[in-house]
Amino acid sequence: MRSSNPVFSRRGFSRDNGYAGFNTAQQPQAGGNPYAQAPTNPYATNPYAQQDTQQGVPQAPARSGAMTIDDVVSRTAITLGTVVAGAVVAWLALPVDAANISKSYGIAIGSALIAFVLAMVQSFKRRPTPALILGYAAFEGVFLGVISSVVTTHVSAGAVPQAVLGTMAVFAGVLIAYKTRLIRVNRRFTGFVMAAAIGFMLLMLVNLLFSAIGGGDGLGFRSGGLGILFGIIGIVLGACFLALDFKQVEDGITYGAPREESWLAAFGLTMTLVWIYLEALRLISILQGND
Repeated sequence: MRSSNPVFSRRGFSRDNGYAGFNTAQQPQAGGNPYAQAPTNPYATNPYAQQDTQQGVPQAPARSGAMTIDDVVSRTAITLGTVVAGAVVAWLALPVDAANISKSYGIAIGSALIAFVLAMVQSFKRRPTPALILGYAAFEGVFLGVISSVVTTHVSAGAVPQAVLGTMAVFAGVLIAYKTRLIRVNRRFTGFVMAAAIGFMLLMLVNLLFSAIGGGDGLGFRSGGLGILFGIIGIVLGACFLALDFKQVEDGITYGAPREESWLAAFGLTMTLVWIYLEALRLISILQGND
């Protein structure tokens, strides 16, 4: 089964039967079902991956050159830092008063489109390109900066800090739940999340279509009571994506992914956190003012 996050679908980050991107080998597992399929290491040719020769189970790499959690943390910090820097620049340089809001909105939408294109290009590349990832982060930051400034100026001055704290709380909560195995990422969990995400996105597209045709908020999925409900659903889906991301990063480290793959991990985590922040900001906007 493929990842919920397209940047994890390359090589070792795609999913099959709960493992990260791993085709299965027709070999019995010791002490288990003789017909069970054991995962094989997609990085078997990687000199940094280690293999248990008796059980055929990959072990965490110990040599330098393989991806580590420190690599993922540092690359994620750089990518998120670029998003924040772009947001700060946009906040300061693109005013959203009555005289300039149309221009600032136009730049924000253009930045969002560029970020989307860069994200798609990176998603379909076989190797991570830090320049593309950081370019995506910078343009995404410009978009977030303008949107956040609009919400602060016209809806609620405290909405942005609350959305940031909410995003951090979701991240910490999911991480704790994942590490304590309160959340178990398996094939059923992944399938449920994927189905829910597809349904959610289809409803949002239909709402956008009706909004473009009839004006206003279309079917009302992004305002009022329905807006609150769908905002909560969006945040919950983002939390589920985080759990999938954590699993895929953990598997990549266990199976000895090359260090460069940490850029893909940072890219995927950043996109998920941006999703959660935007849903949180939308939900707070509905609760505290007119969206």
